[in-house]
Amino acid sequence: MSENHEHHLMSFEVHIKVFVALLVLTFITVAVAQFDFGALNTLIAIAIATVKAAIVMGWFMHLKYDGMMNRVIFLSSFFFLIVLAVFCMMDIVTRINPRL
Repeated sequence: MSENHEHHLMSFEVHIKVFVALLVLTFITVAVAQFDFGALNTLIAIAIATVKAAIVMGWFMHLKYDGMMNRVIFLSSFFFLIVLAVFCMMDIVTRINPRL
């Protein structure tokens, strides 16, 4: 069984652009951490981290150049992570506090 897989090689220019994008996002993370956005602090940090993770997955893990099936499988794991988080939050919110 011989399968022909084509490897994608990224140019040095693409590596530099991705590196600069990750550095800019890191600086944005540090800058945002200097301000108090109240309840939005965590949401902003997670949003920036998600963008950085998407860049790493897309270019360094080559998902951008891979087949659609691998993308669907990878993204479905995030869907199930969100489902798990929602169920955990529903459990925590609906508990009765006996100390009240």
